[in-house]
Amino acid sequence: MASDEVRAEAPSASSRPGSSLLPKLFRTTAFRLSLIYLGVFAVTVFLILGYVAWNATRIFNEQIIETIEAEIGGLAEQYKTAGIRRLVAIVDRRSRQPGASLYLLTTFQGERIAGNVGSLPPGTLEKEGQSEIDYARQDEEVRDHRAIVRVFILQSGFRLLVGRDIEDRNRIRAVMGRALGVSLLLVAILGCLGAWFVARRVLRRIDGMTGTTATIMAGNLEGRLKVDGTGDEFDRLALSLNAMLDRIGELMTGIAEVSNNIAHDLKTPLTRLRNRADEALRTAEGTDALREALDGVIEEGDNLIRIFNALLMIAGVEAGHGAAAMADFDAAEITRDLAELYEPSAEEAGLGMTCDIAESLPAHGNRELVGQALANLLDNAIKYGSASEAQGGPVTVTAERDEGMIRITVADRGPGIPEADRERVLGRFVRLEASRSQPGFGLGLSLAAAVARLHGGSLTLGDNGPGLRATLSIPLRAGAAS
Repeated sequence: MASDEVRAEAPSASSRPGSSLLPKLFRTTAFRLSLIYLGVFAVTVFLILGYVAWNATRIFNEQIIETIEAEIGGLAEQYKTAGIRRLVAIVDRRSRQPGASLYLLTTFQGERIAGNVGSLPPGTLEKEGQSEIDYARQDEEVRDHRAIVRVFILQSGFRLLVGRDIEDRNRIRAVMGRALGVSLLLVAILGCLGAWFVARRVLRRIDGMTGTTATIMAGNLEGRLKVDGTGDEFDRLALSLNAMLDRIGELMTGIAEVSNNIAHDLKTPLTRLRNRADEALRTAEGTDALREALDGVIEEGDNLIRIFNALLMIAGVEAGHGAAAMADFDAAEITRDLAELYEPSAEEAGLGMTCDIAESLPAHGNRELVGQALANLLDNAIKYGSASEAQGGPVTVTAERDEGMIRITVADRGPGIPEADRERVLGRFVRLEASRSQPGFGLGLSLAAAVARLHGGSLTLGDNGPGLRATLSIPLRAGAAS
């Protein structure tokens, strides 16, 4: 039984590490592309070396033909000036010299007079001109040599043949053929090794990415693809995927925070809603008391609806849903309209409002979301500015251009926010102790920050000495004069 268990647990050959490496290498795109490049390179080498061999043969043949024509011309001239005896003497002398030159002088009937050629193909001497033939030297019977020859018919019918052996040309061809074969073999070997190396390197990078993505899919969202720093396409892909994973991580963190916030911060209004209803059932006497209790329940319900609407709006903005409704608009116009809308509220709170808004601030984005973000900032400024014991000054609204950005600042003279808490208050449901007495849910700044990020900008909080300066920055519309 134990031996059976051991056999069952033993890994098969196909599951052992490296057992499927070669098939995987052969299936990679890099290996296939390398083979294609290898084929193209081999064809190129073949064509180049083939052209070199053909050109070398052509030049060799041209040199042979020029030499033969020169010798034919010289011998014909000797015949014209000194007659047949002089020609015989010259041909006989040249035939005895070592070298590749061929000479044959015959009568018009083909009888040999002088020369070093022993045997020719039938009919060679019957027609004048150049040809490439097999021949045998004097005292040889088998025609196992090859030459380029020129037949010239002299006056009185004598035949003169001059030629050159082309054994050197054939030797050159053989050398070039061997060089071509060796070159193609080396190209094939080096190409296959290069394809294997490239495919193996690519496969290693891909396997590394696959392993990392497997850990991420298993739930480890902290995993990131390795970046070698070479700047190649794999590094660019890894950087893009890592940026995507960072964004996914931010969204997952936001979802977790929303869930926690809903679980904790909505518990209080839900408990208060239930207690009011329960108290009304137990203690309310008469219609007026029940009506008052129901009004309180409705108010709490409206507060809950506003909270959920704000959460849904923030979630939609962070998911990029507002990007579909982006269009050109004037941020200065929106800022003026909202300032006019909130000015009576500021006057009623005893604060007043001063504005310094540029004439035109062209932007591209979601007009409604930008307006909602500004409305949240104005509402906070009036609410917390009027809550200050000092109430030292009005709410100020400025909108200007600054280095390609639109900066809309809302400042108040309220208690402000300590520097250590300015990043924290941009989260959901974050309310400082000093603001617990004020109505609200801690979502206004979070929504404004999300809208700024959607438009490629930011929300920054600063000290107004005293009070808070909230600056919403979004880019100027592309092409707008700065």
